[in-house]
Amino acid sequence: MSKRSLAIEQLPSAVQAQLAQLGQHLALARQRRRESRRAWAQRMGVSEPTLTRLEAGDPSVSMAAYASALWLMGRSQGLADLAAPQHDLGALEAEVRAASRQRVRAPQSQP
Repeated sequence: MSKRSLAIEQLPSAVQAQLAQLGQHLALARQRRRESRRAWAQRMGVSEPTLTRLEAGDPSVSMAAYASALWLMGRSQGLADLAAPQHDLGALEAEVRAASRQRVRAPQSQP
């Protein structure tokens, strides 16, 4: 039996809820395309049980599987943008606070 990841054990409940919702959306996308689990899993390169777990929002399913499902939907282009630096408001706010703490010296006048 494989060892369970500490990251999965400590996954915040809000994140687990978002994964569950993502899985539901991916399942709905597959169903709206009238694709069977078998066909969709084969196109993704995963087993049917893995696809079932993905559609349930299982956090132990690899990110590659989620990315493949999004690709099949034509939605993978937004993946890199999820963590784009310009959208990282926490880091941007920290940079602004650090910059405001730095002392700006006025140039000294020469006699």
